[in-house]
Amino acid sequence: MSTASLTSHTALRVNGTRLWNSLMQLAQIGATPKGGVCRLALTDLDREGRDFFVGEAQAAGCTIRIDCVGNIFARRAGRDDSLPAILTGSHIDTQPTGGKFDGNYGVLAGLEVFKTLNDAKITTDAPLEVVVWTNEEGSRFVPVMMGSGAFIGEFKTDFILAQKDRDGITVGQALNAIGYAGTSQVSPRGIGAYFEAHIEQGPVLEAHDITIGVVTGALGQRWFDVVITGSEAHAGPTPMQLRHDALLAASHLVQLVNELALDHAPHARGTVGMLDVYPNSRNVIPGTVKMSVDLRADSDATLTEMVDKLNARAQVIAKQGKVSVALTQVVYFPPAAFAPELVQAVRAGARTIGLTEMDVVSGAGHDAVYLARVAPTAMIFVPCKDGISHNEIEDAKSEHLEAGCNVLLHAMLARASE
Repeated sequence: MSTASLTSHTALRVNGTRLWNSLMQLAQIGATPKGGVCRLALTDLDREGRDFFVGEAQAAGCTIRIDCVGNIFARRAGRDDSLPAILTGSHIDTQPTGGKFDGNYGVLAGLEVFKTLNDAKITTDAPLEVVVWTNEEGSRFVPVMMGSGAFIGEFKTDFILAQKDRDGITVGQALNAIGYAGTSQVSPRGIGAYFEAHIEQGPVLEAHDITIGVVTGALGQRWFDVVITGSEAHAGPTPMQLRHDALLAASHLVQLVNELALDHAPHARGTVGMLDVYPNSRNVIPGTVKMSVDLRADSDATLTEMVDKLNARAQVIAKQGKVSVALTQVVYFPPAAFAPELVQAVRAGARTIGLTEMDVVSGAGHDAVYLARVAPTAMIFVPCKDGISHNEIEDAKSEHLEAGCNVLLHAMLARASE
């Protein structure tokens, strides 16, 4: 597609009603009473969701390829299929109390781009692909972002296939059970670029009344499992100064995590999302606490500084509380900077259409974080109501979803013509 023909397509727009209807159709698969979606990875409901995607993609003229970890690639041929493909996509698995748009929007926005190009009878120079990544959420199987991680070589295929859920079912068994155990190689070769459209999952765009978030990168993440060990004792006879109270020490650690993030504002985050107290009895001093720590920052230096302070001050808390504190790192994602030329393509797409836009940093992990390690990558954010996600009441405006899809359309068109 020449520069002249590319310019002639600046007025091209997606069908927002068709995009919304496809989202609502997919949302019926695993629909919950509160209006959300529960469609855990590699369950029968996930199979139904995958079948829906494959059917829509084939109806749009795509060929389908499934790799060994169940990632689905729907390919729209280009004039020169030897050129590296321009990819877009996300995931369709959800949290147990998930919403209609997280992940699903990125997948179906990609298909809507294909349908729009079909309607306009446009063939791009490079081939285009929409990808459904396996088990992004990590609700049923660990690790999170499993399919994209395997795709870039972060995880070995055999390791992924051997991972078990709480019932002892492996990923390999689950893929076979739902009919999505593919045979093609898990490989990142032949990618010209990767775009991912997503709801923001935060309140920034809505607070600024901005339609498009131009995502310049994603925060790095380091997660820890923490075990604090003290000693159970009777709440009545045990004097305060003689206690080994694991929960009291945990309370100081929770406050520390919050302080670490505030000390590195505005892009640092610190969260304790899980706390398990033993024996969890009203009149027993807690002897053991297991808790999670989630630290995020926009630079590796900041993230490292936060972790160093966490480790040092945790030992002070342990000594003062006469307990032991053991921290084990379980997740590390370095900060991801997206490709400047693709970020600019997103920005230019928004301006071409006349949409308000602003640069943002993603606080959440996305498949794009892994793809950025092997290919030029960018993300497009649109607002979600009250910034709420991973919740059944997650919501987004149809016109915002349409706008983000239009930006995706023009960014992919521009890249596929190079």
